Amino acid sequence: MAGIPSKQFRAIIVGGGVAGLVASHTFSKAGIDHVVLERGSEAAPPMGASIAIYPHGARILQQLGLLEKTMAIADPLEDGATNRWPDGSPVQWSDLWRFVRENHGAELMLLERRGYLEVLWQNLPDKSKVLFNKKVADIVEGDDGVEVFLSDGTSEKGDIVVGADGVHSTVREKMWERANRLQPGIIDVKEKKEPAITTQWKCLLGFGPGEPQMKNELSVVYNKGYSFLLGTQPRRCFYFVFQRVKEPWTRYNRPRYSQEDAEKMAAEVADMPVSETMLFGELWRRRWRGAVVDIEEGVLSRWHYGRTVLVGDTAHKVSSGITENFKCEPNTQAFSQITPNLALGGNSGMESVVVLTNLLHRTLASHSPSKPSHEALTKVFQAYQDERLPRMRHIMEFCRLISRTQAWDNWFLKMLSIWVLPYLPQRKLANDLGEIIRTAPMLDFVPLGDWNEGLMEWEDMKEEKKAKKDGVASGVFREFPVASLWVTLLVGLLLWGLSNSASVKRLVI
Repeated sequence: MAGIPSKQFRAIIVGGGVAGLVASHTFSKAGIDHVVLERGSEAAPPMGASIAIYPHGARILQQLGLLEKTMAIADPLEDGATNRWPDGSPVQWSDLWRFVRENHGAELMLLERRGYLEVLWQNLPDKSKVLFNKKVADIVEGDDGVEVFLSDGTSEKGDIVVGADGVHSTVREKMWERANRLQPGIIDVKEKKEPAITTQWKCLLGFGPGEPQMKNELSVVYNKGYSFLLGTQPRRCFYFVFQRVKEPWTRYNRPRYSQEDAEKMAAEVADMPVSETMLFGELWRRRWRGAVVDIEEGVLSRWHYGRTVLVGDTAHKVSSGITENFKCEPNTQAFSQITPNLALGGNSGMESVVVLTNLLHRTLASHSPSKPSHEALTKVFQAYQDERLPRMRHIMEFCRLISRTQAWDNWFLKMLSIWVLPYLPQRKLANDLGEIIRTAPMLDFVPLGDWNEGLMEWEDMKEEKKAKKDGVASGVFREFPVASLWVTLLVGLLLWGLSNSASVKRLVI
């Protein structure tokens, strides 16, 4: 590869989805020159279902000047969260979203993913930095830079490549190829398969108009081997049917679903209640879009090599899936991104972009007016991975536990959902989520501005981090909310079992 001229440091962002567009915003704030290469023809295509923005994602949007614009297209969930029996009757209700607001000073926002992409796109400081119909053909690194070759015969030169092109990433494949060419065996089959990004669940998803019969809430309907998740709001209704697959698969042998597959899966659960007054088939009949997708999840162990670094779903897939385009019914479009269960995937991608931006911003400032060396960039990427990898593993395990419990994945989790969860304090889930939310990063070089304080203190806003007298035990639960949840569930089950041993025997039998 010809030498790259020594000009201003330049990043090449591959992928113009949520992570890629957020990276364009944060890099602009940091003064980092960049280009975004998107293989599609538009920024906000009619694809995707919903995305949820938690308070920690809202803080980032506040710093980018996008919070009010995002809130304008979102409806807050005003009626809490309900868990339901298979017959649609409620087993547990929680004012979950009020607790989240009280804990962190901001609402959870549920909105159409296409609308969120439109906000990100329309408010970019410089739209000319986003190029469409740019499919990556190859990536070639040199001593002083990198060049991305595109299928249309053009190329882009820069100093680093940021892979934001999703779970079926071309950038990641090219990074693996180069790594194994230069260091044979560094990327092994374990990284490419289990326990990396695999599919253990598939999902029938859709959305349509608001349903006056249903509350403005998030609700879950338990069942054996599958579960319903519904976000019902005045203007629209989002719904997901999660079903365990018989054998897990990776991207190498994943199936391709058709609209006929969606109709078949919908027919299997059409008569199942989703509330006291509605069957799933009624929602499906009035849908605007609908499809079957894989629920890929996993966290890779290597997020960078050479001048390439991965962000968002390319590195970590938390209970959400990106699919190939589907041919849908007339007047419908394909799905691209979903956010099931706890809906932390989009927020996690934004977090990763923010951490990478912070590290690059500090490194570029310390090396100015020269560019950072290859060794300096490797240190940046490793620091980024070291900060993000443990947190993403904790979040994934927390989400997996919730998903498995909702689908009664085994008799133990079924007992927990029936006999323990309904009797836990209403704030339990909100506080466990709160430990994930309050420890999330934001841009460290952009003021936050006005923000309503909540009951739980943001970790990065503490003036001093002092060890408390009980810091050892409480610290474990702050960093590992899944451990806190398991301990609470086990203690609750034990206490219940001691007083209801006969009932336990009947349930197990």
